[in-house]
Amino acid sequence: MQHIIDRFISYVIIDTESDPNSDTTPSTAKQWDLANKLVDELKAIGMQNVTIDENAYIMATLPSNVDHEVPTIGFVSHFDTTPDFTGANIKPQIVKNYDGKDIVLNAEQNIILSPNYFEDLLLYKGQTLITTDGTTLLGADDKAGITEIVSAMEYLIQHPEIKHGEIKVGFTPDEEIGRGAHKFDVEKFGCEWAYTMDGSQIGELEYENFNAAGAKITFKGKSVHPGYAKGKMINSMLLANQFIAALPANEVPEKTTDYEGFFHVHHINGTIEETVLELIIRDHDKEIFEARKELIQIIANQINTQYAKQFGEDICIAEVKDQYYNMREKVEPLYHIVEIAEKAMIELGITPLIKPIRGGTDGSQLSYKGLPCPNIFAGGHNFHGKYEYVPVESMVKATEVIVKIAELTAKQ
Repeated sequence: MQHIIDRFISYVIIDTESDPNSDTTPSTAKQWDLANKLVDELKAIGMQNVTIDENAYIMATLPSNVDHEVPTIGFVSHFDTTPDFTGANIKPQIVKNYDGKDIVLNAEQNIILSPNYFEDLLLYKGQTLITTDGTTLLGADDKAGITEIVSAMEYLIQHPEIKHGEIKVGFTPDEEIGRGAHKFDVEKFGCEWAYTMDGSQIGELEYENFNAAGAKITFKGKSVHPGYAKGKMINSMLLANQFIAALPANEVPEKTTDYEGFFHVHHINGTIEETVLELIIRDHDKEIFEARKELIQIIANQINTQYAKQFGEDICIAEVKDQYYNMREKVEPLYHIVEIAEKAMIELGITPLIKPIRGGTDGSQLSYKGLPCPNIFAGGHNFHGKYEYVPVESMVKATEVIVKIAELTAKQ
């Protein structure tokens, strides 16, 4: 267990925050720091054909040790961390034999990780937790996944008595800004299917995710001296407010769960003359997803009609762009790849939690690029913020799941 702790900490202390405003790949130069370390480490443990391309995509091979034909499978994780919260100067804290009570992350700032708010903590009573110091995120998303993949490959290399086919591993940059699979060379990877190690709670096994789109709505206005503005001023900020009010009030992230989709306004910036509103659209059901996108245009058209005479042209311009799609369409016809992962968990005493992802994953884009790719738990909780933590025992179990999947695939 200590070996996994040490490996994980060696990864998370390296700042790999990605940047959505950059047009390079990787989006930040500092991602190369961990990428190059991973290349060296994969070579050191005995992986073959270790490569890193000009965009920092890493691939490596563990050759088959059986003489019969076995499907080539892969395991994928990303090494960037989200720009939503700082990932610089991470100082992990280790809580041994967790007692089920509040964990003081930062006494000076009174930052407490409490099971009264984060009830999942109680699942890990008696275990070893790795937390933040309350000032940064932890980076278990997805450095836990990388830790598990490297550790599993190392274990298989050290235990040749465990029979397996050819296994590929792939590590990507920029997943957190939606570009993790953009330049992933599926043909070079050469797998029949793969698994992303990027889930949360122990037991999670996911092959469904949201259909996703982003919308940028631009509102025009007319600025007039407020003392003489009657019938003349058009305040674009109030138009944006009108647009938001027209969206379904209960179809937002904080009021939805499971298969329920939503609209999520995440950015607004404006003046009287112009306001830009940005939101995301999410739904598992493709038809409802299309209807949600259509609603954006319907509301925009209603506002344009309302102000057509006064403004003289479109006052509300809606741009909607698809981001990714539900991988269920690509994975379900090959459901045996989910069943293998499910069987691996059961044989290890883990209760599989098969449920939809309320988000996206590299596996979605990879599935549509021809690499079916369900998602398996990596163990972390409370991603993208200072309350992030990971139970070490969950990372150990995830490592064992990878080994068991390799073993079961060779027996198919």
